[in-house]
Amino acid sequence: MPKKKSHKEGLRDLSAIFKEHRLKITRQRLEIFKVLASMEDHPSAEDVYAAVKTKIPTISFDTVYRSLALFERHGVLGRVQSLDDRTRYDPNTSPHYHLVCKTCKTIRDFSWPDLDELTAPDDIKEWGAIEKKYLEFRGICRECLAREKGP
Repeated sequence: MPKKKSHKEGLRDLSAIFKEHRLKITRQRLEIFKVLASMEDHPSAEDVYAAVKTKIPTISFDTVYRSLALFERHGVLGRVQSLDDRTRYDPNTSPHYHLVCKTCKTIRDFSWPDLDELTAPDDIKEWGAIEKKYLEFRGICRECLAREKGP
Protein backbone atom coordinates (compact mmCIF):
# COMPACT_ATOMS: atom_id res chain seq x y z
CA MET A 1 0.00 0.00 0.00
CA PRO A 2 1.37 3.47 -0.84
CA LYS A 3 2.89 5.37 2.05
CA LYS A 4 0.55 8.08 3.24
CA LYS A 5 2.07 11.56 3.48
CA SER A 6 2.29 13.19 6.87
CA HIS A 7 0.25 16.34 7.56
CA LYS A 8 3.44 18.43 7.42
CA GLU A 9 4.43 16.95 4.04
CA GLY A 10 0.92 17.48 2.75
CA LEU A 11 0.73 21.04 4.00
CA ARG A 12 4.07 21.83 2.32
CA ASP A 13 2.73 20.32 -0.90
CA LEU A 14 -0.49 22.30 -0.58
CA SER A 15 1.42 25.50 0.09
CA ALA A 16 3.61 24.93 -2.99
CA ILE A 17 0.60 24.15 -5.18
CA PHE A 18 -1.23 27.25 -4.01
CA LYS A 19 1.84 29.42 -4.58
CA GLU A 20 2.33 27.93 -8.04
CA HIS A 21 -1.29 28.69 -9.02
CA ARG A 22 -1.41 32.00 -7.11
CA LEU A 23 -4.27 30.81 -4.95
CA LYS A 24 -4.95 32.05 -1.46
CA ILE A 25 -4.47 29.66 1.44
CA THR A 26 -7.31 30.21 3.88
CA ARG A 27 -8.02 28.74 7.29
CA GLN A 28 -10.98 26.87 5.81
CA ARG A 29 -8.92 25.33 3.01
CA LEU A 30 -6.18 24.31 5.43
CA GLU A 31 -8.68 22.66 7.77
CA ILE A 32 -10.39 20.87 4.87
CA PHE A 33 -7.01 19.57 3.74
CA LYS A 34 -6.05 18.45 7.26
CA VAL A 35 -9.33 16.56 7.57
CA LEU A 36 -8.81 14.89 4.18
CA ALA A 37 -5.24 13.92 5.05
CA SER A 38 -6.43 12.27 8.27
CA MET A 39 -9.16 10.17 6.60
CA GLU A 40 -8.35 6.85 4.97
CA ASP A 41 -11.82 5.88 3.89
CA HIS A 42 -12.30 8.02 0.76
CA PRO A 43 -14.74 10.51 2.30
CA SER A 44 -17.58 12.24 0.50
CA ALA A 45 -18.01 16.02 0.53
CA GLU A 46 -20.66 15.49 3.22
CA ASP A 47 -18.21 13.52 5.36
CA VAL A 48 -15.54 16.20 5.02
CA TYR A 49 -18.08 18.93 5.80
CA ALA A 50 -19.23 17.16 8.98
CA ALA A 51 -15.64 16.74 10.19
CA VAL A 52 -14.58 20.31 9.36
CA LYS A 53 -17.75 21.75 10.94
CA THR A 54 -16.59 20.45 14.34
CA LYS A 55 -13.48 22.65 13.99
CA ILE A 56 -15.03 25.61 12.15
CA PRO A 57 -18.75 25.70 13.06
CA THR A 58 -19.48 28.60 10.69
CA ILE A 59 -18.16 26.87 7.55
CA SER A 60 -20.70 26.26 4.80
CA PHE A 61 -21.11 23.12 2.75
CA ASP A 62 -20.57 25.24 -0.37
CA THR A 63 -17.13 26.31 0.90
CA VAL A 64 -16.16 22.68 1.48
CA TYR A 65 -17.51 21.57 -1.88
CA ARG A 66 -15.78 24.39 -3.79
CA SER A 67 -12.50 23.74 -1.95
CA LEU A 68 -12.63 20.03 -2.81
CA ALA A 69 -13.24 20.93 -6.47
CA LEU A 70 -10.32 23.37 -6.35
CA PHE A 71 -8.03 20.76 -4.76
CA GLU A 72 -9.03 18.22 -7.41
CA ARG A 73 -8.48 20.67 -10.25
CA HIS A 74 -4.94 21.33 -9.02
CA GLY A 75 -4.02 17.70 -8.35
CA VAL A 76 -4.11 17.81 -4.54
CA LEU A 77 -6.64 14.96 -4.47
CA GLY A 78 -8.46 12.60 -6.75
CA ARG A 79 -12.06 11.61 -7.19
CA VAL A 80 -13.41 8.08 -6.78
CA GLN A 81 -16.89 7.07 -7.86
CA SER A 82 -18.50 4.75 -5.37
CA LEU A 83 -21.44 2.40 -5.44
CA ASP A 84 -23.64 4.72 -3.38
CA ASP A 85 -23.72 7.42 -6.09
CA ARG A 86 -21.71 9.86 -3.96
CA THR A 87 -18.45 11.21 -5.20
CA ARG A 88 -15.68 10.30 -2.82
CA TYR A 89 -12.33 12.03 -2.56
CA ASP A 90 -8.91 10.46 -2.36
CA PRO A 91 -6.04 12.49 -0.90
CA ASN A 92 -3.58 9.77 -1.93
CA THR A 93 -2.22 11.05 -5.25
CA SER A 94 0.51 8.40 -5.56
CA PRO A 95 -0.13 5.59 -8.07
CA HIS A 96 -2.61 3.15 -6.56
CA TYR A 97 -5.85 1.33 -7.31
CA HIS A 98 -9.10 0.54 -5.51
CA LEU A 99 -11.02 -2.39 -4.04
CA VAL A 100 -14.74 -1.61 -3.66
CA CYS A 101 -17.15 -3.69 -1.60
CA LYS A 102 -20.58 -3.95 -3.23
CA THR A 103 -22.21 -4.61 0.13
CA CYS A 104 -20.81 -2.08 2.62
CA LYS A 105 -19.50 0.33 -0.06
CA THR A 106 -16.04 0.66 1.50
CA ILE A 107 -13.18 1.60 -0.78
CA ARG A 108 -9.66 0.39 -0.03
CA ASP A 109 -6.41 1.38 -1.73
CA PHE A 110 -3.91 -1.15 -2.98
CA SER A 111 -0.72 -0.87 -4.98
CA TRP A 112 0.35 -2.96 -7.94
CA PRO A 113 3.87 -2.06 -9.11
CA ASP A 114 3.62 -4.34 -12.17
CA LEU A 115 0.57 -2.43 -13.39
CA ASP A 116 2.34 0.88 -12.77
CA GLU A 117 5.02 -0.21 -15.24
CA LEU A 118 2.56 -1.45 -17.88
CA THR A 119 2.35 0.66 -21.05
CA ALA A 120 -0.78 1.24 -23.08
CA PRO A 121 -1.43 -1.13 -26.01
CA ASP A 122 -0.30 0.17 -29.41
CA ASP A 123 -3.85 0.28 -30.81
CA ILE A 124 -4.93 2.94 -28.26
CA LYS A 125 -1.76 5.03 -28.37
CA GLU A 126 -3.11 6.81 -31.46
CA TRP A 127 -6.09 8.02 -29.43
CA GLY A 128 -4.01 10.66 -27.65
CA ALA A 129 -2.10 11.08 -24.40
CA ILE A 130 -2.97 8.75 -21.52
CA GLU A 131 -2.45 10.65 -18.27
CA LYS A 132 -3.57 8.18 -15.64
CA LYS A 133 -4.44 4.53 -15.17
CA TYR A 134 -7.52 3.81 -13.13
CA LEU A 135 -8.32 0.31 -11.96
CA GLU A 136 -11.02 -0.82 -9.62
CA PHE A 137 -11.91 -4.28 -8.41
CA ARG A 138 -15.49 -4.69 -7.18
CA GLY A 139 -16.68 -7.54 -5.03
CA ILE A 140 -17.55 -8.37 -1.43
CA CYS A 141 -15.06 -7.74 1.35
CA ARG A 142 -14.06 -10.37 3.91
CA GLU A 143 -16.10 -8.73 6.69
CA CYS A 144 -19.31 -8.69 4.62
CA LEU A 145 -18.74 -12.29 3.48
CA ALA A 146 -18.41 -13.33 7.14
CA ARG A 147 -21.64 -11.49 8.03
CA GLU A 148 -23.46 -13.21 5.16
CA LYS A 149 -22.34 -16.66 6.39
CA GLY A 150 -23.54 -15.84 9.89
CA PRO A 151 -22.34 -17.30 13.19
